[in-house]
Amino acid sequence: MDIKRIGVITSGGDCGGLNAVIKGAAQMAHSMGIETVIIPNGYAGLYNLIDAESVTVLTPGRLDLIRAEMAGSEAGNSRVKIKKIDDENKYDRIKKGLDKFNIGGLVISGGDDTGSVIVDLAERGIACVHAPKTMDLDLQSYSVGGDSAINRIAAFIRELKTTGSTHNRVIVLEAFGRYAGHTAFRGGIGGDADCILIPEIPVDFDVVYEHMKKRFISRVENSDVKAGTYTIVAAEGMKDSKGEIIVDESAGTDAFGHKKLAGAGKYVRKRLEALMKNDPEMKDFMKRNGILVSGVYELPEIREVTPGHLVRSGASSAYDVNFGREVGAAAVVLLMRGLGGNTVIKVRGTKITYKPTAEVIKQRLVDLNTIAFHETLGTCFGRKPGEFRPELVEETGAIEREF
Repeated sequence: MDIKRIGVITSGGDCGGLNAVIKGAAQMAHSMGIETVIIPNGYAGLYNLIDAESVTVLTPGRLDLIRAEMAGSEAGNSRVKIKKIDDENKYDRIKKGLDKFNIGGLVISGGDDTGSVIVDLAERGIACVHAPKTMDLDLQSYSVGGDSAINRIAAFIRELKTTGSTHNRVIVLEAFGRYAGHTAFRGGIGGDADCILIPEIPVDFDVVYEHMKKRFISRVENSDVKAGTYTIVAAEGMKDSKGEIIVDESAGTDAFGHKKLAGAGKYVRKRLEALMKNDPEMKDFMKRNGILVSGVYELPEIREVTPGHLVRSGASSAYDVNFGREVGAAAVVLLMRGLGGNTVIKVRGTKITYKPTAEVIKQRLVDLNTIAFHETLGTCFGRKPGEFRPELVEETGAIEREF
């Protein structure tokens, strides 16, 4: 395609690796003699581009100011669904904005909602390629931001064990993830959490309580200073025993119409506190270990911690910087080959793998067979452990590598 200038958009939530996408796209474009501009503030910026006086060109000097290793996005984000804009001329308006600044194609980084808009734009003749981004990891391909979020969750769990052990507390960490539990699951395993509650498995709190009680008591009683803790990661989209998502209705909805999920950590704390309060064995445990003070300190404390956007912020993981840079750059190659409406899956040597965005944005949930594997190793997932039946497969072809 005869494209002289491309635009870069990041949309949806912020996360690790997004700046690497921007930088990779701009650097690849520069190597091809193509100019790159930022369209700020996601799809809101795209819709309002026609009214902008100028755009920021990513010259080598300006690009040097972008820190690929940091999370967040130099291009800014917004949660806007083009189809929901009450303007019958919205697509013509977008095209006029692109024409105004001579932008011939778009590299857009985002998750399933962002991807649905890419499908929409591509069907209307706007050339755009998708660099997959969502810390939820619920697309069919790996998405930039996932590894960074997993590492942050794991770090929080590891660090909270210090305060948990100091005060003999049960710690409940509420983690992002919406309707898929990938980041809570992998972050919890990475931080060696005792219990991980994910949307894919309705929670049986009797199972969680018995697992917590057994481990917590054992740790305290086996400690020469009577200290111990128990850690739980609760995904924000976790479900109760009826299969209903735990949600604080006062949180409202976002621009795509999704409920803003909140309150999972608090809900878990209250359910476990109620079970503990009605369990006479817990008071006996406190008494025989010299911890109980009648009327003052009769039961172990349970504290919920909600790091919220700290999971999205700070430094990107090295993996996300590598992946983001590669898919951002590869997206430019697809644009120049006239392959709009597709998502970059991976780059391996000279091979750039891609797939229609409409297929990639279909939701992917945690494999419950993998959960059964970790249940065999002792982690609680809020249910009676599933049976793990290993199937041994000998690799006979080339071994897939991460880099």
